[in-house]
Parts: sequence; C-alpha cells; structure tokens
Amino acid sequence: QVQLVESGGGLVQAGGSLRLSCAASGGTFSSIAMGWFRQAPGKEREFVARISPSGALTGYADSVKGRFTISRDNAKNTMNLQMNSLKPEDTAVYYCAAGLAYSTSPDRYDYWGLGTQVTVSS
Repeated sequence: QVQLVESGGGLVQAGGSLRLSCAASGGTFSSIAMGWFRQAPGKEREFVARISPSGALTGYADSVKGRFTISRDNAKNTMNLQMNSLKPEDTAVYYCAAGLAYSTSPDRYDYWGLGTQVTVSS
C-alpha cells in the first residue's frame, strides 16, 4: 500500500511559478511509475506529466510541454512538478498518482493523493 501526500499548491498570478511536491510512503518508491493529473471544476481528470521508476523517462501533456518539469528523488521518496509560465487555464486540483504502468491514463494508476489546489489569476 502506497500513501501519497501532495503539497505546494496555492494562488499565483499568470506568468508565475509554483513547485508541487508529492511525498510517498509505504511502498518501494523506486519500483513504481509516478504521474501528475489535474481536474478543473466540471471537467474530467486529465493527464499532466509522468515519470518512469528510474526517472529516465518523462512525458507531458501538450498543454504543459515546455512549461512544466517533472522530477523524482528516489532516495527521498519524493516527486516534484515545477510549473512555470502558469496560465489561468492551469487552475485545477492537482493529484499525484503511483502505479506499475508508465501511462497517461488515470485508470492505470493504483494510488492517489488527495490533491492540492492550484489557482492562477489573470
């Protein structure tokens, strides 16, 4: 069983930056793929970024490519999402997720955090 806790959300102006963190416990962190997803009010949960167990592979949604950077520290059991050049349309609850599959589909992830709110004002 893996427990995930997100932190780092908040309110920021358009063009600003935030750094989200996800702390994991209860499993073998270095053996699991990780991802970030987000959900805006009235919308479905959508893929943001993913990272392979070793960190060698990363992937991004087209909407965030070039602005967001996903990383992980297997020694500290943490994953981060550096978000730059934020836009109002990035406003959502951001969730970290863990699973065996390096996937863009939320259905492939077994463990989820409770989420952290990111609000970008125009």
